[in-house]
Amino acid sequence: MFIRGMRDQVCLRTIHEIFEADRVDAVLSVVMNGIVRFVNPATGKQAETCIMSLQANKNEFLKIDLGNVEPRACFKALKGVGSSKLHSMVSVAPIVSRPFDDVRIVEGLSVVQDIDGTSNLASMDWEEFEHLIREIFEKEFASSGGEVKVTRASRDGGVDAIAYDPDPIRGGKIVIQAKRYTSTVPVSAVRELAGTVQHEGATKGILVTTSSYGPDAYEFAKNKPLTLLNGANLLHLLFKHGHRARINLSEARALFKAQS
Repeated sequence: MFIRGMRDQVCLRTIHEIFEADRVDAVLSVVMNGIVRFVNPATGKQAETCIMSLQANKNEFLKIDLGNVEPRACFKALKGVGSSKLHSMVSVAPIVSRPFDDVRIVEGLSVVQDIDGTSNLASMDWEEFEHLIREIFEKEFASSGGEVKVTRASRDGGVDAIAYDPDPIRGGKIVIQAKRYTSTVPVSAVRELAGTVQHEGATKGILVTTSSYGPDAYEFAKNKPLTLLNGANLLHLLFKHGHRARINLSEARALFKAQS
């Protein structure tokens, strides 16, 4: 119990120092994973394991008087997870683990600031549309301390963005695909998303389009970790975060026909 109390105390103190150093209020949330490196007695080789994990939101954390709390009780109240057998290095699943070394991740572009009530999302440049989707989901996940990264443009139907939700129950890795379509999204695109979710080891997949889905697409997605957002859903999401736009599919089709 003493060792676990010291571990919890170090964790709480480290998070406190991060928030205290944030003078410009840029940090909304901190996820701390405690990784221990040790010699595995069974193999004699170096090994490492996660023995604690805690996600703390700044507003909630700064209300705590750390000088008077019992570290173990405070750690548990913040829904931290930790090994109950430190002497045997029993591992726990990190609340969130983010593969920042993913070579597909690129720097995001700011697109949403140029969107207004006259903007037709259906006629946007397809690459800008992907960055727009990344930005709006970044706003959506910000309240829970999540992050969204855009991947290198490929137009191959792969992953357009990756979200990391730190929520220990519903969170994890989420893959997002953006379809700037002027016609109904085929069920094949939904099947493709399901395969991508499995391939990526993600907990969920989100498909966002400027158009709509047919009954076969919704039927396939039923009871699967897939969310289908149509054009109306997208406009609502933009409005929710303070942005207005419009979707006119016939106007976009005429524009693309004139350009071809």
